[in-house]
Amino acid sequence: MTLNDQAYKEGRFSTVEEPNDFNQRSEVSDFFSGRTILITGGSGFLGGLILEKLLRSCPEIKTIYLLMRGKKQKDMQTRFKEYFNNTIFDKLKKEQKHVEKKIVLIESNMSELKLGISEEDCERIKDTEVIFHSAASVRFKDPLRYIININVKGTRELLLLAQEMPNLKIFTYLSTAFSNCIHRKIEEKFYEPPLKTESIIKLAEILNDDQLNLITPKLLGKYPNTYTYSKAICEDTVRRYSNGIPVCIVRPSSVLSTEKDPIPGWINNFYGLTGAIFAAAIGILHVMHCNLKLINDIIPADYVVNNIIVATWDTAKNRSVLPSITDSNKDNKSLPVDEEKIPIYNIVSFAQNPLTWRYCCSKLDELKSTIHSSKSVWYPFVICHENKYLIELLSIFCHWIPGFIMDSMIYLMGKKPMFLNIYRKIEQYKNVVSFFSTHQWEFTTDNVVALWNKLSVVDKHKFFFNIADLNWDSYFITYSKGVLTFIIKDDEKDIKRGKILYERLRIIHYTLVTVLSGLLLWGLYLLLEFLYTFLFSF
Repeated sequence: MTLNDQAYKEGRFSTVEEPNDFNQRSEVSDFFSGRTILITGGSGFLGGLILEKLLRSCPEIKTIYLLMRGKKQKDMQTRFKEYFNNTIFDKLKKEQKHVEKKIVLIESNMSELKLGISEEDCERIKDTEVIFHSAASVRFKDPLRYIININVKGTRELLLLAQEMPNLKIFTYLSTAFSNCIHRKIEEKFYEPPLKTESIIKLAEILNDDQLNLITPKLLGKYPNTYTYSKAICEDTVRRYSNGIPVCIVRPSSVLSTEKDPIPGWINNFYGLTGAIFAAAIGILHVMHCNLKLINDIIPADYVVNNIIVATWDTAKNRSVLPSITDSNKDNKSLPVDEEKIPIYNIVSFAQNPLTWRYCCSKLDELKSTIHSSKSVWYPFVICHENKYLIELLSIFCHWIPGFIMDSMIYLMGKKPMFLNIYRKIEQYKNVVSFFSTHQWEFTTDNVVALWNKLSVVDKHKFFFNIADLNWDSYFITYSKGVLTFIIKDDEKDIKRGKILYERLRIIHYTLVTVLSGLLLWGLYLLLEFLYTFLFSF
């Protein structure tokens, strides 16, 4: 029995049964019935959830082409089998015993021409009717060359392949709500890219690594990282290379765990707030640079996935005819499409159900007394402040000095020191996320709201994504348990041990704080006494 299986048997989570209101059929599911679908990034967090949701909620899908890259140690077949054994697919496999037969693996590499797909497979995928493009490098610190090759060039190559698919009904591109983060108000529309697609690809081709790294800060300008920079260009790539293809763009904000579907609390990455919660839960992160008054735009993964699927259905239904590549322009496949013909959806919580950083931090502080990890190294506490210089000062006392002491003790025990290295990584993480925790954006969501209002009662149950309905108090309990189970990987026995450890660390922490406070006050008393004696001795 796996750790996650055990968690469900112990009742820590429960799966969600989908209602069938009045035995009505789902319009969204009906659209995907008999379709051939292509998914990129299917082994990633959101891509995997899209794959699972489509197969489970649209059981009459004909085929799903799953683009996957083999690695040095494992071929794509091995990688997929390992991934498909994941807990999120348990419900699907229980309902559909032979569902794997619908999945056809296509070996690919997003950074290569034609995505590195063989001629035989290129012919095979020509019957594709729906494309979900979720593959991307999402690490903020990736070198510009790598992220341009994967994100921008990969998107261009997929769109060029899509233009060779005669039956294609819809191409859905997964972007990010922060793709245009240099603007304070972000509407559901296109923005001028920092550089054109061909220009940035050409730069990556002609410059060596040293040259490209040297000019990267200049290229980024006001963009905080290479990821958001590349996504801004990618949206323009979609606009310019989607001639004859119905297209929509979805922009989720910071994606956290699922709320309930296919299982509550599912999360398998450290991105965004999750990394901070993980580090804080085990008592490593104690200082964070953020403005508690600002809105923290987060959204559960299952809401994002459902919104993506419904946006795909609606775009295909209402935009089945777009300007095709005519004889006069068929050799130029990068002619820009009318922006009005490409719907964009800001999948965010800002407009309908906002919450502040103060709320997030206070809620997590409440939960620390009830949700414990056996892997904690210190009592969990986090100091948040918007003053960068104060945060740097506090980092010395809360991170670097304790890290040095711990490493010294470990070294004297004959083991390899690790805490200073951990805190170097934490400092890098803090520098990356501080831009988002000290800025706020105003998002418009008219298209998302209109999309929700189009759904039938059945589809609103089956493909829920109305963020206004989400109870954040309940969600944070689910999210925290998810981090504990799927990231920290604590089972029920670990949690019981974690409770005992938590109490011990709490006593040690407050004892140490009391002693240090006493020493500090004693030191101040001695200093004042010395100054008094010195000043009044003459």
